[in-house]
Parts: sequence; C-alpha cells; structure tokens
Amino acid sequence: MTPIRQDEALAQAYDGITAVIADRDDTDLQRPTRCRGWLVADLLFHVLCDAQRALVTLASPVAGPADVDDVSYWRGFPSGGGDDDARHAWWVRRSATAFERPTGIVQVWRDTAPAAIRAAAAADPTGHVTTQGHVLRVPDFLATLTTEAVVHHLDLVPELPDAPPPGPLAVRVAVSTMNGLLSDEAVRPASWDDHEFLLKATGRLPLTDRDRLELGESAGWFPLLG
Repeated sequence: MTPIRQDEALAQAYDGITAVIADRDDTDLQRPTRCRGWLVADLLFHVLCDAQRALVTLASPVAGPADVDDVSYWRGFPSGGGDDDARHAWWVRRSATAFERPTGIVQVWRDTAPAAIRAAAAADPTGHVTTQGHVLRVPDFLATLTTEAVVHHLDLVPELPDAPPPGPLAVRVAVSTMNGLLSDEAVRPASWDDHEFLLKATGRLPLTDRDRLELGESAGWFPLLG
C-alpha cells in the first residue's frame, strides 16, 4: 500500500469540513450533531481550535525523541469522558455563542484551516513538535489532527443529509488509528464499512449483539476513543 503523505491527508480532512459548512446558513449551523450538547457551530469551533493549535505547534519545533506516536497519543485520553470533558464542552459552547452569528465561526475557519494546511505542507517531516504535553514526530502529529477532523466530520453531518463525506485518504488515516488502538487479537467485523467502524470505535454508535459476538472479548475495548 502506498505510504500516506500526512500533510495531504490533513488537507483533505480540513477541506472536507469546509465543504460541509462553507455555504450553510445560521439555521443549518444551529442543527444538532453527534456530540452531546453541541450544535454544528459549536463543533466547528472545537475543530477550529485544533487548526489554531496546529499553527502554533508547527511553528514551535522541538528536539526529539518522540514519547508517543499517532496511536499511543490517544491512549492518554479517557474514552468514557469525565469532568474535564464536560468543562471543555461547556467552554466550547460559551465561546461559540460569543460570535454575533454562527456564520462568523465559518469565516474564521475558512481563514484558519488553509493556513494550517500550508503550515503542514511546509513542516519538516523529519522534525518533532510538542503538543498536549507530548513530543511527536511531525507526521504523527498531523495524523492525530486528521483523525480528529474525520471523526468530527462524521459528527457534523447527521442533520445535514446533503453533506459530502470525508475524503478517502483522510478516512484511511483515521481507520489506521483505530486499528492501532484495537487489541492485537481483535478482528474488525467484515460487515462494517469504514464510517461505521469509526463511529462504533468512538462510541458514536453502540455495538449490536452481532457485533459483540463477532468481536468476542475485544468488544470490551470499545469505545476505543471518546
């Protein structure tokens, strides 16, 4: 399989989100998402914070070695939520409502996401960066951003039925992350397509009885990521 250019995958992930929200009006931006308590505008603001973090991180290289990669990075985040997640969710809601209109968040996203894409393309792929208290190789950092963007792309669209899906290269990165988080003995049910796998791996969709039968003891690992 051809190696993935992580900067290209991130570009596809962010361009995919732009395609979902670019021409939405305030009504669409106030529709619910898969993230409990968040409207489309709230979730977009959350992803915007990631794009802003990308700009800061990529402009602040550090010496290696890395202490986590694109998979083990996620193991430091609890999958079941908690007080910190609840506080962050509330902060995002309050911050998003500070905009005069939801479309104001779209404009900031459309300015910021392309800048993050350019910064990713210009970054040294052999270099290291620090974020969230960890040191990562640049490609691994970009993969974490892509994974989060793809999952949140799927979160954005339940009430936007005409929205385009995330791009295949970006999805490939997110699926690779979830495969890495699975136990070595786990076999992904053959009936799952990539989107279903991502939604079930992140707890957006519950496992069915058939899923649990096929996964066996590995069902206890789900959700792999919150």
